[in-house]
Amino acid sequence: MSDFQGRIALVTGASRGIGAAIAEKLAAKGAHVVLTARTAADLEAVEQRIFEAGGSATIAPMDLTEGGSIERLAAALRERWGKIDILVLNAAMLGTLSPVPVIDPAEFNRVLTLN
Repeated sequence: MSDFQGRIALVTGASRGIGAAIAEKLAAKGAHVVLTARTAADLEAVEQRIFEAGGSATIAPMDLTEGGSIERLAAALRERWGKIDILVLNAAMLGTLSPVPVIDPAEFNRVLTLN
């Protein structure tokens, strides 16, 4: 079935778990899926599974909390495809569970930036 044939899907947090499953399903439905996450090797494994199932994907390893990474990704997507039809914002982190007075400010900022 090709419900999403010709569509471009961007899935963040696509290296494993829910993000990988969503990416694989979108590819199976005909979308070209752009996979982002921090771990290139894990993204390559998801990309390989998509290819083996007859789908298409592109990996874009990156840390979305790093300054400018989202802008660079947007520029690359615009240059290559000119659009995004489907956006799945799956990347997230929990951070260290601790009482508020002892939360590390840098970690707290990173969690808020990503989530």
